[in-house]
Amino acid sequence: MLVKDIYQVVEQDFLQVNRIINEQLHSDVPLVEKIGQHIIESGGKRMRPLLVLLAAKSLNYQEKDHALLASIIEFLHTATLLHDDVVDISDQRRGKTTANAKWGNAPSVLVGDFLYSRAFEMMVQLGSLPIMKILSNATCVIAEGEVLQLMNVKNPDVSEQKYMDVIQGKTAMLFEASSHSGALIAQANTEQAEALRLYGHHVGMAFQLVDDVLDYVGDAKELGKDVGDDLAEGKPTLPLIFAMQHAPAEQAQLIRQAIRKGGTEDLEPIIQIVQQCGAIDYTNKLAREHVIKAKSAISALDDTPAKEALSALADLAVERTH
Repeated sequence: MLVKDIYQVVEQDFLQVNRIINEQLHSDVPLVEKIGQHIIESGGKRMRPLLVLLAAKSLNYQEKDHALLASIIEFLHTATLLHDDVVDISDQRRGKTTANAKWGNAPSVLVGDFLYSRAFEMMVQLGSLPIMKILSNATCVIAEGEVLQLMNVKNPDVSEQKYMDVIQGKTAMLFEASSHSGALIAQANTEQAEALRLYGHHVGMAFQLVDDVLDYVGDAKELGKDVGDDLAEGKPTLPLIFAMQHAPAEQAQLIRQAIRKGGTEDLEPIIQIVQQCGAIDYTNKLAREHVIKAKSAISALDDTPAKEALSALADLAVERTH
């Protein structure tokens, strides 16, 4: 199944999501709308709203509230992006100038706050306490994951487990909340809800593992950001952690020093080390294992076009190049 085929399964639902997003972006403060529109229209795949729609459809959901829920998820995700770009001092995302580079840090943070607040207004409109519980918990876990990552910056002694804790919080949690809440909106039973929750968790983990691989093997034009951004920020991601454990001592020491000081001065030799010592293969292997677990989690669901799309989406998480 091709990417366009996955989205086609919920094509009409996405039209409704886009309409809700545009309506809910309205503000009497023009700069709020301008920044909100800038980042929401900046070319993202909208994978998290897609998970909501497909999860609900996989349980034969026929109503319309899943579009509102998918819009809420997109607002939460967009808010995190605005805040992340300020924290990371990023000037490019998806090949476009970031909001903080264009308008400054203060407006970006405040508009991120607006989007969080609007998302919770929309949750009240949705009127589901179980879903609000999932999403409010997710926002806390995501914030904790980002703080944990910040604590790990320029620390070459971060363990593989600590790295996994970071990506579970900052990335996998919102994937998990998307598929889990999509199940609840469709009145899933306990087994179905847990299956779709696990599916989202494993897809999110695979997605971030591949993201961290692409920082060393990807193409800058396709990625929409510079290769080596993680190293430049001193982030010890799994390819670097594995390389420090398995490369010769002199090469491992080069990586440790590069993490401590940040920057891309040693990027080329480090890319070679990461690729030659098996770090890329190891990280990709873990990502594929998560994909297998994701597909296994939903194996008991009824066979539907939405279930087939979920399975294909899991594969896409590791096959993508950007």
